[in-house]
Amino acid sequence: MTFRDWVVESKGKVEAYGLRKGTRTAAFDFWGGAARRFCHTLSLDDSGTPIYERDWDVLVLLDTCRVDALESVSAEYEFLPSSVPAFTSLGSTSWEWMHDNFTAEYRDEMAQTAYVTANPHTRRFGDEFPMPPDAFGLLDEVWKYEWDDEFSGNPPRPVTDRAIDVMRKRDPERLIVHYMQPHAPYPALGEYAPEAARLLAGDDDRAVWDLLQSGDLSRADAWSAYVENLRWVLNEINLLLANMDADTLVVSSDHGEAFGEWGLYGHYRHVPIPVLKQVPWVELSATDLGEYDPTVEPQDVHVTEDDVEQRLSALGYK
Repeated sequence: MTFRDWVVESKGKVEAYGLRKGTRTAAFDFWGGAARRFCHTLSLDDSGTPIYERDWDVLVLLDTCRVDALESVSAEYEFLPSSVPAFTSLGSTSWEWMHDNFTAEYRDEMAQTAYVTANPHTRRFGDEFPMPPDAFGLLDEVWKYEWDDEFSGNPPRPVTDRAIDVMRKRDPERLIVHYMQPHAPYPALGEYAPEAARLLAGDDDRAVWDLLQSGDLSRADAWSAYVENLRWVLNEINLLLANMDADTLVVSSDHGEAFGEWGLYGHYRHVPIPVLKQVPWVELSATDLGEYDPTVEPQDVHVTEDDVEQRLSALGYK
């Protein structure tokens, strides 16, 4: 976002939210943009290890999953340790994670990788990203054909279905399963903060982070809804563990999420603060017991640029 863009957006926020709340959220936006430029200019965002330098057969990505969030629910899931190992991601956003992990240096590894994903940023392969989409052994963009307009996102089950089906039928050397949860939107928000949920359903194009910045949503309520999203996707992991063969199945994330740390909300490209760069790295194994039959089949669906932008906006990308 340029300074001119910020001024235009800030004016719109003041008009939509009122002077006090509009100015408050605009100030947070300015700080986030400044942090991004400062960190990137000084190359403070160069930390992290490429995923292909780690050992895994199946890499399960829970988009925006924080280490402390996973630890907070670890007692509810037998496959999670009470103390969750951490790993430094290459990115603090999905854009940065894809751009920096999938490079020509790892062309051979990509050719042996099936990537099943609900993340719309894969549309940038062959454009903003260094590698084309056909560099993968298989790129299954579930976000294109299983988008839920009512939910304004991709539920996790279709991703699970496609991952199991791909593993059984194609038996790739490596498989990446990229869920969007616990990333917003948060279906459970209405349970914790009904008024905030009403505002998000309105016509002024607010995101969860706007409500947090303006004070219309508490951190505690947003965190509770975020953790419910995490439970939603963790329930899928049991299906993966019992319906595919993998010596090393890793539960991780592309990046984390900020809930006010360092004055930041959400996630910003090139900002290497721990809650954005430190992600889980839980190593498990999986055995296919053949007890679940996937029903979702890939579809050839044309998605326009407007469609993509609307979906990214629904996910909180303005």
